[in-house]
Amino acid sequence: MKKSKIILAAVLAAATALTGCSSKEESSASSSASESVTSTAASTAESSAAEDSDSSAASDVSTAESAATAEADDENYNTGDASLDNPRNQDEIGDNELLVLSFGTSFNDSRRLTIGAIENDLETAFPGYSVRRGFTANIVIDHVYKRDGEKIDDIGESLDRAVANGVKNLVVQPTHLMNGIEYDELCGKIADYSDAFEKVVIGDPLLTSDEDFQIVADAIVDWTKDYDDGETAVVFMGHGTEAESNAVYQKMQDLLTSGGHTNYFVGTVEASPSLDDVIAAVKAGGYKKVVLEPLMVVAGDHANNDMAGDEDDSWKSAFEKEGYEVTCLLRGLGENETIRQLYVAHAQAAVNALEGVSE
Repeated sequence: MKKSKIILAAVLAAATALTGCSSKEESSASSSASESVTSTAASTAESSAAEDSDSSAASDVSTAESAATAEADDENYNTGDASLDNPRNQDEIGDNELLVLSFGTSFNDSRRLTIGAIENDLETAFPGYSVRRGFTANIVIDHVYKRDGEKIDDIGESLDRAVANGVKNLVVQPTHLMNGIEYDELCGKIADYSDAFEKVVIGDPLLTSDEDFQIVADAIVDWTKDYDDGETAVVFMGHGTEAESNAVYQKMQDLLTSGGHTNYFVGTVEASPSLDDVIAAVKAGGYKKVVLEPLMVVAGDHANNDMAGDEDDSWKSAFEKEGYEVTCLLRGLGENETIRQLYVAHAQAAVNALEGVSE
């Protein structure tokens, strides 16, 4: 791990603000960007081991696996044309690689319009780096391959591909929403490969600093301004986790409310604020209509079924039972250009760290 520790020291000396893979999940909801810790793969390995045994970690991983299993179930709907998606698993990478790691989705159109769009923007922003893809959810990878014949690398395969291609400088940019359990596990896996490269740097997840939260809040408000008519509640559905990183959802809610957007609400599928919490808040506001939209990078199974499905337990059905006129917006955060550019900014910080450039 010696090489990676040297990188970390050099980056810290340059005062680069690059949030790291940390065993402290609450860093995702930190109130100060100055508390961010510079990240390399090596700095994660030591902190990940202890957290893997934490009960909240087990709960979060179980939740992620449940979501992936649901998405991989037999479908009676069309998710789009997989042939339009670029799996970015090509060889001939060169010395510099920018590896984009995502949980993944088997919804083909959403994958192309969100994860694919983020990858395309990163490729445009960093012409000196070959952009490649890796997914963390093997069950999604297997399902896409079985159904569509599209081969997407998992983390190990994407790193092995980089090694086999002789990559020297590896920048990893996750598309994860927060610095939670999955992000820490991702960092731990990358740490196992740190000696295979001359330099490895990992970028921040989407919601890291206070500035990140404000950018995302402004972006989603602007995205839904056509529905901000005084009688409509705009409800964003996040995934949620029993781990401490779940605090990002309440932080986003507080930011929206304090910014005067009192008709905006944030809830989660798996944790709090719950659907019941959100319904109660919408009722208290006296709204007549509800707009539902996922607070997720992709619009996959949760968005299409848990949020917008016709089943009795979907969010759409729950609000309709309460007498609301409901509109569902099936689009992931990755379709928003402002949010994609925030990922680019995080990748730029990582590239600067790798290249020793002060911001």
